[in-house]
Amino acid sequence: MQPDYVTWVIAIVGGYLVGSTPFGVIVSRLAGAEDPRRIGSGNIGATNVLRTGRKDLAALTLLGDAGKGVFCVLVARFLIHDEWVVAATGAASFIGHVFPVWLRFKGGKGVATGAGLLLSACWPAGLLCAAAWLATAFIFRISSLAALVACALAPLFVLLTDQPRPMVYLALFIALLVFLRHHENIRRLLKGEEPKIGGKAA
Repeated sequence: MQPDYVTWVIAIVGGYLVGSTPFGVIVSRLAGAEDPRRIGSGNIGATNVLRTGRKDLAALTLLGDAGKGVFCVLVARFLIHDEWVVAATGAASFIGHVFPVWLRFKGGKGVATGAGLLLSACWPAGLLCAAAWLATAFIFRISSLAALVACALAPLFVLLTDQPRPMVYLALFIALLVFLRHHENIRRLLKGEEPKIGGKAA
């Protein structure tokens, strides 16, 4: 049976609200650390939280942001059993992270949340993306470049691992929004000015 209108609304709104949870801000505040929005790039993600010098908080931020995507996909898949709704819920949580209602729609760049979505929605492709990120980060030591490479390859990995069509669209959506959110990073990469992992943002 096809999901009704109410199911779609609940899934999308619920996914957005879960995705809007700003773990980087929450864990920094609870630990008495500096607000990541006031340092480095001003981003609320794990890479910028790492610039506070607190690796533990960066790790918690990474787990929280990725966990949002995992939670939304698993709950939607368990309750609704429709891959289109699962993909829509995942996309909504991704939008929530990038444009969180709680932070006046100024959120993160979506890499960790996107990784959580792919690992839970189509884990073979998610693992390949993770491998691409690790390889690029190990070679170049630039987090943004690793993220861009992994996201660019995500739709291809989804296709190669024969995942359901909704997951192809989800991967394309994630890749598009990640590239749009990284426009400043792309400009710095082209100029050779992008900071290394663990370094200070200009």
